[in-house]
Amino acid sequence: MENHTIVTLKKGEGRTIKAGGAWIFDNEIDTITGKFTNGDIVVVHDFDGYPMGRGFINQNSKIRIRMMTRKADQLIDDDFLRMRVQNAWDYRKQVMAGGNDSVFLQGAASKGGAGSMPGIAGIGTTGRPDLNCCRVIFGEADFLPGITVDKYADVLVVECLALGMEQFKEKIVDFLKEVLAADGIKIRGVYERSDANERKKEGLPKVKGFIGEEFDTNVEIIENGVSYMVDVVNGQKTGFFLDQKYNRLAMQRICKDKKVLDCFTHMGTFALNAGIAGAKEVTGLDISEFAVKQATENARRNNLSDTVKFRCANVLDELPHLAADGEKYDVVILDPPAFTKSREATKNAIKGYREINMKGLRLVKDGGYLATCSCSHFMTQELLARTVKEAAKAVHKRLRQVEFRTQGPDHPILWANTANVPESYYLKFYIFQVVEDR
Repeated sequence: MENHTIVTLKKGEGRTIKAGGAWIFDNEIDTITGKFTNGDIVVVHDFDGYPMGRGFINQNSKIRIRMMTRKADQLIDDDFLRMRVQNAWDYRKQVMAGGNDSVFLQGAASKGGAGSMPGIAGIGTTGRPDLNCCRVIFGEADFLPGITVDKYADVLVVECLALGMEQFKEKIVDFLKEVLAADGIKIRGVYERSDANERKKEGLPKVKGFIGEEFDTNVEIIENGVSYMVDVVNGQKTGFFLDQKYNRLAMQRICKDKKVLDCFTHMGTFALNAGIAGAKEVTGLDISEFAVKQATENARRNNLSDTVKFRCANVLDELPHLAADGEKYDVVILDPPAFTKSREATKNAIKGYREINMKGLRLVKDGGYLATCSCSHFMTQELLARTVKEAAKAVHKRLRQVEFRTQGPDHPILWANTANVPESYYLKFYIFQVVEDR
């Protein structure tokens, strides 16, 4: 709730928000004048009394204040929240335009699969909205810190990780449903997946359940022409990894008629994009039996079971076995989980990324392709590039960069004056051609 509490920063502090970020940490605060309850909206002043905006405060968290606005006189009311939600949706309608009619998936079409569709969702080619599944609110990057909302067909999944946003989350959901309805999109249900450990840092319990009426939580989505069944209750994060959508699409261009290995396949996303593009043989590996079962079912529902197959395996152990057996692939895809979720663990994570890339590179045919990525914002683009370069040198391979990509535009990266705001920029994705030393 609003009150008249004023938080004053120490001299020389507030570098993050001055650079364009949204967080004020506990050690940056000099004085707090007034009474408040954790979660209240407070006014922030610089050390000299200059007003810097409003945000919600939480003394349970090292992130003491999350900024909602840079305008110190802005009320955080229903009109404000509705405006933020409308802006977020208008942005998605613009940047997620798709309908890439220039891509005709002859390989999958000849197999009678989902690729028999005349085209797949692309990037800004016809202007038709590519909004069947996307992130519609992305926390700090949409100026609504601590909350994300993903859209899976006609279902919304909410994740709230900040105490101050708890008071607003249901209003935000209601406003989002109204905004979508204005464009003819009816939402049949909303599910909350606020079950991440980050909630504990805010002094919050984990929450998982329906917001509103109960509904069937198995949701069919279409992404890049591939059909998936998403389990929003039991799937990872909010049920599906939406951020790699256009990276998966980019891989379709190089997988036709290729032998492909997809490591850490999860629900089979990269493997199925390779299959629908006309790959001749695709193998997906994942350590989770549940994930492999889901991926196998997704291959069946896309009529790709003959060419796209999955098996349960520890990727770090399996890749050396494949190399020892003399296996080689035209395309190897490495999409590992975050090896580090803290700055302190980054050194060990670098070793992990170097190891997995060395093992993956040994399996790529001369002239083949490697796709490799990191989903940790602590593993910066420069750090990942250096690590992959070291891996290539160690196994005597040379890399030709095809392209560098990040998360999809529905996960916007908020820039700051000194660097990208780290909490919004996390996914780094490289595609290389791999050639032997010569």
